[in-house]
Amino acid sequence: MNTDRKAHWAVRQSALPAVVRPCPDCPGTRHRASGRIRVNASGKLLDVWLLLSCAACDRTSKVPVHERVHVSSLEPARLVAYENNDFAVVRELTMSASLATKNGYRLDWSGTWALETRTPLYALDDPTPLTVVVGFELPAPVRVERLLMLGLGLSRGAVRRMVGDGRIRLPLAPDAKAHRDFELTVHGPGSVDAAKHAKPLGAPTEVRTDARSDARTDLGHAESHDAPRPWSRSATA
Repeated sequence: MNTDRKAHWAVRQSALPAVVRPCPDCPGTRHRASGRIRVNASGKLLDVWLLLSCAACDRTSKVPVHERVHVSSLEPARLVAYENNDFAVVRELTMSASLATKNGYRLDWSGTWALETRTPLYALDDPTPLTVVVGFELPAPVRVERLLMLGLGLSRGAVRRMVGDGRIRLPLAPDAKAHRDFELTVHGPGSVDAAKHAKPLGAPTEVRTDARSDARTDLGHAESHDAPRPWSRSATA
């Protein structure tokens, strides 16, 4: 495979997910991270909470992170990060699926990501396969079909046709939601057609006796190598 035919897409974080759970003071259900962590000490035992703010009424609520744990059970650097409201730790706790499951709420990832595509303008009709490496900066569940539409600048119908024709090879279904790094391959129509018509090893060779049939076959082969068309893409989700 030509190593020059490689693209890198990145799912970049644009915001933290919203925490969806009922607010005790109003009908609101969406909460945002306040950027703060509270640590309460009782002797050698600690309670640690992630603090949230209701998006509707701004009420502060707490998400238990550690309850009645001995101070020696936490790494000193981790405890300092809690006490200093370290942003990286706030981000980690806010996006934690295990913390959400433990405390009975769900995360809403709407509007939290954008697709960055730093890719040369390769032609999709080039017979040389194009490998696309998709990297995730945050574990947002993104539908694969949506990534393809944004990255390739194509409609949903065009993406589905290319997947159905075998021109886009994926490690998971187009309607699946990905949240981890993966690779896909985009093939030109010529390479896919050749693979479809390739004979299995050891298959008998067909002997043609009609010269006109050969001429028609050669003409069709030549027409399949039209000049490639450049493709555009969107870098914003």
